[in-house]
Amino acid sequence: MLKSHRLLAAGVSAAFVLMLCGCTTLKETYADVKGSISGLFGGSDENQTAEELAWAGMDYYDGGDYKKAIDHFQRLKDIYPFSQYAILAELKLGDAHYKLEQYEDAIFAYEEFEKLHPRNEAVPYVIYQIGRSHFDRITTSDRDQTYTRKAMETFQRLIRQYPDSPYARSAAEHVVGCYKSLAGHDFGVGVFYFKSKHYPAALARFRSVVSDYPDVGYHQQALDFIARTESKMAETGISEDSSGTRSGT
Repeated sequence: MLKSHRLLAAGVSAAFVLMLCGCTTLKETYADVKGSISGLFGGSDENQTAEELAWAGMDYYDGGDYKKAIDHFQRLKDIYPFSQYAILAELKLGDAHYKLEQYEDAIFAYEEFEKLHPRNEAVPYVIYQIGRSHFDRITTSDRDQTYTRKAMETFQRLIRQYPDSPYARSAAEHVVGCYKSLAGHDFGVGVFYFKSKHYPAALARFRSVVSDYPDVGYHQQALDFIARTESKMAETGISEDSSGTRSGT
C-alpha cells in the first residue's frame, strides 16, 4: 500500500516537473518513471545527472525525508544551474524548508524563485507559501504582531495580483485570521491601559478595534469598553482635544 502510494506520488511529481520545465512531450511513460525512481534506491549519489538528482530529491521529499531532499535539490542547483530540472529544485527547496519549519530559509527560496521566474504559473503558490511562512509563526494576540502584519501584507498582495487563483481564496481566509490576531492585540493593549488608568490611550486602542477590525470577534467588547472608558474619563475630568488626542484637563 505504502509503496504504491509513493509510486503514485512520484507520477504526480513527474507531471509537475514537466509542467514547470515547459516540456511539450512526455519522454517517459508512467511505468518508465516508476522504473527510474525505483532504480535510485540503494544506488550511489555520486555523479548523478540532473534528472537523477531531481527524482531522488522528489522521492526523499515524498517520503518525508526533507533534509535529504534539500541536499539533493541544492546539489542539483549548484551543479546543473541551467538544467531544465533546476526550476523544480528551486521550488522544492522552499517546500522542504517549509516542511521543516525553517521559515526564513523557505521564504528566501520562494522569494528567489519569484524573482527568477516572475511569469511562472507556480508564482501564486509561491506567494501563498511566503504568506504561510509568516502566518505559521503567529502565536497569541498578546505577543508581537510582526509576523501577523507580514503575513497579511503577503496574502493581500496575492489577492491583488492573482484574484482568480485558488490560492487567493485560501489567502482571504488567512487574512481574516490575521485581522483577528491584530484586533485581539489592540484590544488586549486597550484593556491593559484601561486597568492601569491610562484612559486616553485605552480609548484610542478600543476605537481602532472598532474602526480597523470590525466583525472579527472583538467589536462588541470594544464598544463596551469605549463606553466604560468614556465614563471613567468623564468622572476623572479627562477630555479630548481638537487634534483627536486625549489629555488631562
